[in-house]
Amino acid sequence: MDRINLVFRRVPIWAVYALGALPAPWLFFQGLTGGLGVDPIEALEHRYGELALQLLIAVLAISPLRRFLGLNLLKFRRALGVLTFTYVSLHLLVWLILDVQVPSQIWADIVKRPYITVGMAAFVLLLPLAITSNNLSVRKLGPRWRSLQRLVFPAAILGGLHYVMLAKGFQIEPLIYLSVIVGLLLLRVPFSDLLARVRSADSA
Repeated sequence: MDRINLVFRRVPIWAVYALGALPAPWLFFQGLTGGLGVDPIEALEHRYGELALQLLIAVLAISPLRRFLGLNLLKFRRALGVLTFTYVSLHLLVWLILDVQVPSQIWADIVKRPYITVGMAAFVLLLPLAITSNNLSVRKLGPRWRSLQRLVFPAAILGGLHYVMLAKGFQIEPLIYLSVIVGLLLLRVPFSDLLARVRSADSA
């Protein structure tokens, strides 16, 4: 594992940004040229959202990988977080500009459609994380910055739930995403603390 960590230490951060950003224009180009099927807007919206969830899962996996396998990818966490928010924003923009199009309909959809309400809640939770994802904010906020970063946990659950609620009929893929998110969050809880909580609940 030390050799693998050494290899990753030599990977520049800009390479993560560059590779992570590549699918965005490529998918948009495919949508323009008919490469995303008969409904390119829905397909583009779905692909951006799915990429956002995949990147978010990668962010959540960094701490468990370090704790259980000794794989240290901490240097990439901020870049992956920024890319996550980028694809969430693209997912939202496709819905706002290409799908809904009517400004008066946007608020009505947010209020009336639960899956949109949940998705918007996840976006709102991620917004302060994106704004403070810079060294100046880390210095200014101090210990509060780390506390603020914990908003990613409820945002991830809401994002996975949004995908499940969005699916038409029973689909296993959204459930897998949500299960992986919940599993990664559970791995962050010290097992001794978790066991103590279970015992406390049983004795109550």
